[in-house]
Amino acid sequence: MSDVRIRPMTVDDAPRAERVTAIGFHELDTRMFRRSWPDPQLRPPERGANWINRARHLIGTDPGGSWVAERDDEVLGIVVSFVREKMWLLASYAVVPQAQGLGLGKALLAPALEHGRGCLRAMLNASSDPRALRRYHAAGFRLYPQMFLRGTPDRSQIPVVDRVREGTENDIDLMDSVDRQTRGAAHGVDHRLLIQQFRLVVSESRSAQGYAYLDDGVALLAATDRRTASRLMWEAIASSEDVLIGHITPENGWAVDVGLAARLDLHQEGYQALRHMRPPKPYLPHGALM
Repeated sequence: MSDVRIRPMTVDDAPRAERVTAIGFHELDTRMFRRSWPDPQLRPPERGANWINRARHLIGTDPGGSWVAERDDEVLGIVVSFVREKMWLLASYAVVPQAQGLGLGKALLAPALEHGRGCLRAMLNASSDPRALRRYHAAGFRLYPQMFLRGTPDRSQIPVVDRVREGTENDIDLMDSVDRQTRGAAHGVDHRLLIQQFRLVVSESRSAQGYAYLDDGVALLAATDRRTASRLMWEAIASSEDVLIGHITPENGWAVDVGLAARLDLHQEGYQALRHMRPPKPYLPHGALM
């Protein structure tokens, strides 16, 4: 450990950092996956490129939250965190398998947490890795189990979806308002990145608003009431052949209702880790940008 240096991450580190997370998460998935599930696959190049773009975006908009552990010019671990409107968020956190057990995880998380010390609340999506969960719990996070829905929907069960339109950058103010009402902080500049990567749909009426980013299911969904959230989720299901909708807390039971009505399979995996806040609702967070 004495020959390992913890230093701020730069945009030039992003490709190496992506490989650290791809290898680290693949090892975790291989160690934790259930026998009835398909064997885990290493992150494909397209998703790797999205990870790099996202990391560079976060370093560019909030450079103090991202760090690497380096030894002899080799990156052994990384953490990517950021602050949005007094909310601290953890986007990614991994150590390569051969360097685990050396204390690098704790050493990396410390400056990231310090970066968010003045924040009113904090949020992250956690895997089921027991070591990471102990670390988050020790840092003051409460852990809420998450579910996910997966499968090919029964199209005969999908209702006619109305009052949903395509979204654009002109909807960012509306979406930031919905963010503040649901999770307590706007995504702000993150919406511009999300719009580049996903299809955006919006639903609004005089009394309710909501939006969703779609990608073979839901990448992120926020709404001011359950009816609007359900409408957006039905649009996601109707637009996909094989559906994956993740990060569902018990407080968002409306999503379970919709998914089971569409004949999707329900599973439990991972946790939403929160500090000084309750699970947002109606809300399905993005895996990294929350």
